[in-house]
Amino acid sequence: MRPSPSRHWWKRIGWLAVIWLASVAGLTAVAYALKLLMRSAGMTT
Repeated sequence: MRPSPSRHWWKRIGWLAVIWLASVAGLTAVAYALKLLMRSAGMTT
């Protein structure tokens, strides 16, 4: 049984949103870690 095209489309958009959110969260975590490292090394703005 094949899913309807509209259901398949929403599933693809959902996965795209999940992957995008995960990449943004990962980038945020890396940026925060770098900020902490720089601050601990005495680099402040």
